[in-house]
Amino acid sequence: MATVAVLLIIGGCNTEPSPSAEVVAAGDIASCRTGGDEATAELVEGIDGTVLALGDEAYPRGTAANFEECYEPSWGRFKGRTKPVPGNHEYYTEGARGYFEYFGEAAGDPEGGYYSYDLGAWHIVALNSNCEEVRCGPGSPQTRWLKEDLAANDEALCTLAYMHHPRFSSGEKHGSTGGGVEVLWEALYEADTDVVFSGHEHNYKRFAPQGRADPEGGIRQFVVGTGGGGEAPISEPIANSEVRVDGTDGVLKLTLQPKSYEWEFVPVEGESFTDSGGAQCH
Repeated sequence: MATVAVLLIIGGCNTEPSPSAEVVAAGDIASCRTGGDEATAELVEGIDGTVLALGDEAYPRGTAANFEECYEPSWGRFKGRTKPVPGNHEYYTEGARGYFEYFGEAAGDPEGGYYSYDLGAWHIVALNSNCEEVRCGPGSPQTRWLKEDLAANDEALCTLAYMHHPRFSSGEKHGSTGGGVEVLWEALYEADTDVVFSGHEHNYKRFAPQGRADPEGGIRQFVVGTGGGGEAPISEPIANSEVRVDGTDGVLKLTLQPKSYEWEFVPVEGESFTDSGGAQCH
């Protein structure tokens, strides 16, 4: 009997941990006028895992033709493993129709364009930051949904969110985004979200974890508008900036461990800039 008891204890301790997962992210991707998306697609080809397309997937207007003629030949081959969010260029067509028709169910309900899912031990939230098209303010359907979704998944040790517009940015063209994006950020902060990805600015930036009172418990934001759709300069750094570079296309690879994450910016061939590191979840 003692032997049986020992075997049961050993079996109970032999539970396998949640597996790690990998994502690769970039926004501001495909234009028929440039070849930048072809170069970044070559990087994605060599990286396993889920593809996070951070908005402005197809230039200049996100029409069905732009998706079929510009996006499809490059990043389109990863469509089956892509989890997208819409950018402002998608809404240059009414209701972002070309975007929702191209990605189908993977893009969520066309009335909102936000959704969530799990990868390994992580909870992932895809948001629609086009707040003039889909309301993001206090009491809006998206904000209510976000708070409810985060509350329903509060047992997840690690949370990642992504949206097109960055809450914080030192890009010359757009800069930081307030309004409804700030409301979404506050909901993410209150729920101890670990990481947020954004695009919109055509450059790369990494920020230290930041929040109102407890920076160490705040959100680390990455801006990865380096998918190949063009370049944009960076102005003077703002608070909590850690790494920032313009003029380099590439993708960000994130390895999601059960209680931590590791990041690596992978540049296109011919560029030398990279960025890597890791951190624990909250």
